[in-house]
Amino acid sequence: MEQEKEIGKILIVDDDEDVLLAAKMLLKKHAHQVIIEKNPNKIPFLVNNENFDVILLDMNFSKDITSGKEGFYWLNEITNRDPSAVVIMITAFGDVEMAVRALKEGATDFVLKPWQNEKLLATISAAIKLRKSYDEVDHLKQTKKQLQDDSNQPFREIIGNSTAIQEVFDVIEKVAGTDANVLILGENGTGKELVARALHQQSRRNDNVFIGVDMGAITESLFESELFGHKKGSFTDAKDDRAGRFEVANNGTLFLDEIGNLSLPLQSKLLTVLQSREVTRIGSNKPIPIDIRLICATNMPIYDMVADNSFRQDLLYRINTVEIHLPPLRDRQEDIPLLAGHFVNDYCKKYRKTSKTLSASGIKRLQKYSWPGNIRELQHAIERAVIMSEEDTLSPEDFFFLANNPSSNDIQVDNYNLEEIEKNIIQKAINKHNGNISKAAKELGLTRASLYRRLEKHGL
Repeated sequence: MEQEKEIGKILIVDDDEDVLLAAKMLLKKHAHQVIIEKNPNKIPFLVNNENFDVILLDMNFSKDITSGKEGFYWLNEITNRDPSAVVIMITAFGDVEMAVRALKEGATDFVLKPWQNEKLLATISAAIKLRKSYDEVDHLKQTKKQLQDDSNQPFREIIGNSTAIQEVFDVIEKVAGTDANVLILGENGTGKELVARALHQQSRRNDNVFIGVDMGAITESLFESELFGHKKGSFTDAKDDRAGRFEVANNGTLFLDEIGNLSLPLQSKLLTVLQSREVTRIGSNKPIPIDIRLICATNMPIYDMVADNSFRQDLLYRINTVEIHLPPLRDRQEDIPLLAGHFVNDYCKKYRKTSKTLSASGIKRLQKYSWPGNIRELQHAIERAVIMSEEDTLSPEDFFFLANNPSSNDIQVDNYNLEEIEKNIIQKAINKHNGNISKAAKELGLTRASLYRRLEKHGL
C-alpha cells in the first residue's frame, strides 16, 4: 500500500544541480509534487502563480558564495509576496548569526548541506504543520473580518409611529422568537435589512452571528464559492481554503438580500442546500451540516415572477413561511418628522456641525415629496442639507433639489379610469427609456414578461 504523502507541493531553489536532483529523489516519495529551480530569478513568477507548502531556498548562489546576501534578498521577495510562506534556508556554511538573521527575517528553519535525510524530513514535517496552522489562522481571520464587516453595518432602530410601521413591529414581535423562514418584501430603501437585523436581535440566536449577503452583487461564477465555500486549488484563484457564508452563519442568521435577482440555475442550487441543510465546498465531496435561521428580501414582484416562471415556486414556498411587507415612505408621511430629525442629529455629529433643527415649513416640504427612493433617499437628502446649510435651521430652500424629482402629486391624468392611467404610465416609461423594455420594466417594478403582457393588453 502506497504511503500517504503529507506534503502537497514543495519548491527547491539551488544553483547546484546535484543538490536539486538529490533533494527531488528524496522528497518525491513524500510530496505530491516537487518543483526544482536552478535560477532564483524565476522565484517571483513561481510564487505568484503557485501555492507551495514548503520552499527550500539556498542561502548562497554563484554570484555571492558565502555572505548569504542573495539568499536574504530572495527570502524577502518570497515573504513580501506571501507572508504566510514557509521557507527553509539551506547552506553549506554553518553560521549561527546567519541562521538567527534568517529566522528574524521570516525563515521558518535552517538546514546545513550536506543534510541527513531523516533530519531534513523532520524539519519539513514540522514546517508543514506550521503552514497548516497559518492556514487555520488565516481562515479564522477571514471569518472574523466577515463578522466584523457585518456587525459594523450601521444598525438603527426602526423609527416610526405610523399605523403602517406599527403593523410591521407586530409581525416582528410574533415571528422573531421562532426559527421560521421570513421573506421581507418592499421597495428599495424601505429598511429591509434593518428589519432582518431586528428579527435576529430578538431571536434565540442573537448571541450568534448575523451574516448578510447581497445576492444582486454576486456573479454567477462566484455564487457557489461565496455561499458554499471552496477548497484550495479548486479553481484558478482559490489560493486558500475558504468557508462560505452558510458555514460562517452556522447557528446564527443568514440574510439573503435581493433574492429575486437569482437566475433559475442558482435558485435550484440554493433550494438544494435549503432542503438538505448541508453545503459542500467547491473541490470537496464532504458535506457540511448547517443550522441557520434564514431571512430573505426582495424589492421585485416575486409572485408575478413565479407566474411567468422566472422564480421557482418551490423556492418561494421554502423561504416565505412568514412574509413582512414594508410600506413605502409615501404611505407613512407622519413618520417623516421623526426620521428627518434623527438623521439631522446623526449627520450634525458625523460632520461636527452645530446642532440643527428642521423648520415647520421644511418638514412640510419633505412631507409633500413622494420619496421614490424611500428612507434611503430621505437620509441622503438630510445629509446633503446638513453639509451645505450654514444656518441652524433647515428650511425648504435647503431641499430645493427635491423639486427636480418627480412627485406623485405631479402626475397629470385626464380621467380616473385605472386602465387608461396604467396605459399612459406604461407608455411614458417606454418613451422615457427610448423603447428599452428592460429599463422600463425595472422602473415600473415589473418583470420583462409582466410588462410584455401589459403591452399586449393595452395594444402598445
